Amino acid sequence: MSSSALTREQSSKAFDGHQYVYNHESSTVGCKMKFGVYVPAKAEKERVPLLIFLSGLTCTEQNFITKSGVQRLASEYGFIVANPDTSPRGCKIEGDSDKWDFGEGAGYYIDATESKWSKNYQMFSYINEEFYELIVKNFNVNPNQIGIFGHSMGGHGALISFFKRPGQYKSVSAFAPICNASKSDWGINAYTKFFGQDKNLWKQYDATELVASYHGPKPHAPVLIDQGSDDNFKDKQLFPERFIDACKTASFPIELREQAGYDHSYYFIMTFLEDHFKYHKKEFEH
Repeated sequence: MSSSALTREQSSKAFDGHQYVYNHESSTVGCKMKFGVYVPAKAEKERVPLLIFLSGLTCTEQNFITKSGVQRLASEYGFIVANPDTSPRGCKIEGDSDKWDFGEGAGYYIDATESKWSKNYQMFSYINEEFYELIVKNFNVNPNQIGIFGHSMGGHGALISFFKRPGQYKSVSAFAPICNASKSDWGINAYTKFFGQDKNLWKQYDATELVASYHGPKPHAPVLIDQGSDDNFKDKQLFPERFIDACKTASFPIELREQAGYDHSYYFIMTFLEDHFKYHKKEFEH
């Protein structure tokens, strides 16, 4: 996979490091893609761990870096934190920007098979091949200490990446992930367009289905999932209990923490973000 040159769009000193935004021409999704990356001062002297954060529906590369307060933690823990966009942009495919929960800003981290979408909507391959390699090649990353996490659609993206690429990520965690995408209204609508009616394809991008057939390395501590009790999407779109049941059946270690009173927003993410840094740090130390 050839990766084109990076163009820096933004550079802001934050704590002891810098928050950057870059763009590059992606050969995987066939358009210019932006991403954020925080680089702590420690990375100037040595290879450091990498966390990849995948954002949720409607987000660009900006939401996480402006709303979560991640820079303080990335500086303190000495992690590079990279966050891609959530979909291709500017492809001008009919229907790609009609609804907030499909198309631009809503790529679901899948590789589409239907011809209308398959040229550009290859976000699974983009995240786990082109983007992954771009970050490892251009920044001072310890390749043995790479974790992935995300929120909502991005939590789904992180979980399916971990399950579909055994051993590529040392650790995974999630905030309010879409756990059973092929059975949620968001997923059914998107997957019908991306994959047509082949439900077996849908299941290949569904964490609840994938954990049953996962035979890769297991984390040392149970995978950390945080879910707000007052999240309006919990029982209609996210279905954490179904995922927990599937994990139990598969003997896959998981810890679902229901956080009383929290909703689906970045206020929830910023509250528990450090716990996720702590979780990944522990996994990296094994």
